[in-house]
Amino acid sequence: MVKLTVKETERLEGDVKAPPSKAYTHRAVIAAALSEGKSVIINPLKCDDTEATIEACSMLGARIKWNDQESSLIIEGFSKPKAPSNIINCKGSGSTIRFLTPVCTLAEGISVLTGDSSLRKRPIQPLLDALNQLGAHCLSVGKNGKPPIIVIGGGIKGGEALLAGDISSQFISGLLFAAPMAEMNTTIKVNTPLESKFYVKMTLETLKKHRIEVESSQRHDKFTVPCDQKFKPAKHVIEGDYSSAAFILAGASIMNSKVRVTDLKKQTLQSDRAIVKILEEMGVSVSLSEKCIEVYGNSEGLKPIQVDLRDSPDLVPACVVLACFAKGKSIIRGVKRLKFKESDRLSTLVSEFRKMGAKIAVSDNSIVIEGSAKLHGAELCSHRDHRVAMACTVAALRAEGETIIHGIECVRKSYPNFVENLKVLGGKVIGW
Repeated sequence: MVKLTVKETERLEGDVKAPPSKAYTHRAVIAAALSEGKSVIINPLKCDDTEATIEACSMLGARIKWNDQESSLIIEGFSKPKAPSNIINCKGSGSTIRFLTPVCTLAEGISVLTGDSSLRKRPIQPLLDALNQLGAHCLSVGKNGKPPIIVIGGGIKGGEALLAGDISSQFISGLLFAAPMAEMNTTIKVNTPLESKFYVKMTLETLKKHRIEVESSQRHDKFTVPCDQKFKPAKHVIEGDYSSAAFILAGASIMNSKVRVTDLKKQTLQSDRAIVKILEEMGVSVSLSEKCIEVYGNSEGLKPIQVDLRDSPDLVPACVVLACFAKGKSIIRGVKRLKFKESDRLSTLVSEFRKMGAKIAVSDNSIVIEGSAKLHGAELCSHRDHRVAMACTVAALRAEGETIIHGIECVRKSYPNFVENLKVLGGKVIGW
């Protein structure tokens, strides 16, 4: 495990470019792979997770080339996926296994999907149940509802599938990628309130670019997909990622800083754009333009906040950092699904931030933080969770003394240039 040393930093200043959206990159690659013909993806994110999706789509028959000079992907898709000749290793990417398990049902033959130790702890049974309702044959090897997964291909019939909406919206997105190629029309009914619904909207937007029709109810509790559709090639330009940029914005906000993050669209489907409103409500001065956000930090102390992040779960770690440096009690609601991330993110955030002196606890579906604007250096563990690692690093910039974070390399999962960008802004980070 690689360790990072972080020293107390008085100020961040400068410009950095937000990394490309991981969520949009996954979706664009899969839709392009399902499209017979050439698609182009400009400004894709190159990280561990998206590379897992690219490798998997290549194993299913797509021809994919990087054009490093133009920062683009050229994808020659397939009219029908082929069964892979080897096990598909999704590494630590939940998006990869949840999006591509349904796609594998379309191939003739058997597909096996697995991942690293973290991914093999994450639930996927609701998706398998839904696929089996649609006439597919999928099962968990360990019969525990978790990867590895065996998919016996040959296509899906379609029909009606019932699925919970409060475990992972990725299950619905995965079904939406495969259902257009079913033998019959498909109806997906969501029997609990859909959380992270904006991620499903991102999937629908991507499908529309590839000429796929989906009818969605106003409440997003029912999706109707006509059968026998064909994906058409398309061009994508991937926008900057609010989920990752939130850590830079949070770091700038907790000290006397002036930081500008570029390539963040003002109008976007990304639910994590909510970080802008959260910062404003906490007393941070934020300036917005069409593709840029400028933050003027508030070292005098932020205002506490009460916020529901059920539609933006990836913002929770950054908001934990902000709440620790706010004077008063903050409550972050809608966090129960964080138990099923790369780590049990609820327990790992609590354990690591307590090491720095934070007063933080989990209560029901909430994280409660008594902020004091003071943390101290400590020896921390990333738990191989990229967002825990980034949250700890940002908090350590303002903590008194020196902090050591073990396992910082996991940030390659979503934001490979995270440490480098902090250095550009003047963050005192050493060792990687």
